[in-house]
Amino acid sequence: MKNPKVAVIIPCKNEVKYIAKCVTSVIESDYPEELLTIYVCDGKSMDGTLDIVHDLEKNNPNVFLLINKKETTPYALNLGIQNSVADICIILGAHSEASKDYVGKCVEAFQINENIGCAGGIIENVYENKTSEIIGIAMSSKFGVGNAYFRTGGNDGYVDTVAFGAYKREVFDKAGYFDTDLTRNQDDEFNFRIGKAGYKIYLSNSIRSKYYVRGSFSKLFRQYFQYGYWKVVVNVKHKTITTARQLAPLFLVCYFIFGLIVSIFSFNVLVLYLAGTASYLLLLLIFSSAQSKNLNYILQIAFAFLILHVSYGLGYLSALVNIFVLRNNRNTNFDSLTR
Repeated sequence: MKNPKVAVIIPCKNEVKYIAKCVTSVIESDYPEELLTIYVCDGKSMDGTLDIVHDLEKNNPNVFLLINKKETTPYALNLGIQNSVADICIILGAHSEASKDYVGKCVEAFQINENIGCAGGIIENVYENKTSEIIGIAMSSKFGVGNAYFRTGGNDGYVDTVAFGAYKREVFDKAGYFDTDLTRNQDDEFNFRIGKAGYKIYLSNSIRSKYYVRGSFSKLFRQYFQYGYWKVVVNVKHKTITTARQLAPLFLVCYFIFGLIVSIFSFNVLVLYLAGTASYLLLLLIFSSAQSKNLNYILQIAFAFLILHVSYGLGYLSALVNIFVLRNNRNTNFDSLTR
């Protein structure tokens, strides 16, 4: 595909602090302006985000504001895709910034193999405070997030998912659009679906973006609780476990909860339970120590690891109970979120 038209789609809601930097990073791309359009799909922001986007739209002929009346991410993504006439659509988070050559490198990646339907790269964390730095360190560790190579890094090659992916137009014609039933994990689910449709997902280390990491442990907990919860919804839809790594946090949480209950009735089980818990805590300290020599930092990184694992596992377990015991297919408490 020579000189393809590219659309960058940015879902957002109440992102007054980040949206200008995100959109401007794409405007300043080295990709030809006449081949590049930017769609900001806003979920009825009320914090000044709309004013900023209106100004960007007024001053840049390739920037377009679309109002996402449904307010959730998949509706925003589909709105942008369906309004574009591009050959390639790139999904970009409002908390991110694209490198100057991001668009061009994504386009280049599709030349590697005609079966590549999605291409993406590596996230470089941007820290706003010490807490976000601690969280970013934990999220960039394989102990923290497993083989999520777009966070941990690795060799160029085929993967099961990427962040801020670029997609060939034909992928949407063949596999459909993002699932509007999913408030979270809609990109993971879509990437799973395009894999079933015969396309490959390619990760290139030359494709780089910056991501502003959440600056509090409470926000991290909520984020990963939702990831775990909606992963189950995806699994139920497809009647399969989409990735093996998602089960590790669930097993850990079940071990903590049910092991403690059984330990009440058996001293031998209690000894094994305490030994297993101590082993996990030791692993937290070992992997945290590999990231820093400062004791205070080590303890905070270990706490971030614990939040990543436990919140995801609790979300996963909560969804299992909600869907299979209480017979509810979703949790409407999460539906108002856009990102």
